Amino acid sequence: MSEYRPVDREPAPERYGRLRVRTDDLGPAEWIGNGPTGAGAFGTVAGVAAPGFAAYARVLHPAELDERPVRWDTVAAAYGREVAPLTDWHEVIGVDRDYQNADEYGLPGVWDEHVWEGPTPPVVAQALIPILARHTGTPEQCWFGLWAGYGRWEWEGVPTFPTPGRDEVLLSGPLTDAVSPVSMDEFAELPDLWWPQDRAWCVGGDVDLVSSYVGGSPELIADLLASPDLEAHPVGPGDRVG
Repeated sequence: MSEYRPVDREPAPERYGRLRVRTDDLGPAEWIGNGPTGAGAFGTVAGVAAPGFAAYARVLHPAELDERPVRWDTVAAAYGREVAPLTDWHEVIGVDRDYQNADEYGLPGVWDEHVWEGPTPPVVAQALIPILARHTGTPEQCWFGLWAGYGRWEWEGVPTFPTPGRDEVLLSGPLTDAVSPVSMDEFAELPDLWWPQDRAWCVGGDVDLVSSYVGGSPELIADLLASPDLEAHPVGPGDRVG
């Protein structure tokens, strides 16, 4: 989906929604790249959601019909196709990879807007939060990474930490505040990375992706796969991310 991108950047805020912008200590993010297994490879599940977890899930970002979310499997069924764990959106709708440049798209009565491209969309985040909260002992103390390259705010001078292919601003706050940036601006991106203080799981997304990825315990991943409010598939840490 296309998003509004203003030309002039605004000064970096002290709070991103209700999340605090951390400029004092980036230590809580060091484990992502400096853990026993190092950072995951660029373009892989572990490169997006952090390595070292027992299980991973891919959570698909929905398409839309009349501004309501539409599942990939609903769209695929309309075309006589199926969605596998590594299926790309362009394969679902039967076009080439550069689908955003197509002059015409959609299927009447099924979908009229492409899937959300970027970090976790609010509708997915709202469904993730209660599940994630059940699988950490520190839901009130969480950390978040926001790519410094998003075009609305000027992050130059704000300390960042590296992930494969990105430099991230560190944010902190309770898990429930992960969606708070949209309260200050409907076009504000949610954080790319989320993890609790106890590192029980990690959620990862990216400006170029149409899915979010979650690493955690087998029990957490089973809960995500079983949720009727999410469209998720099991994946491995070395699987490609599209």
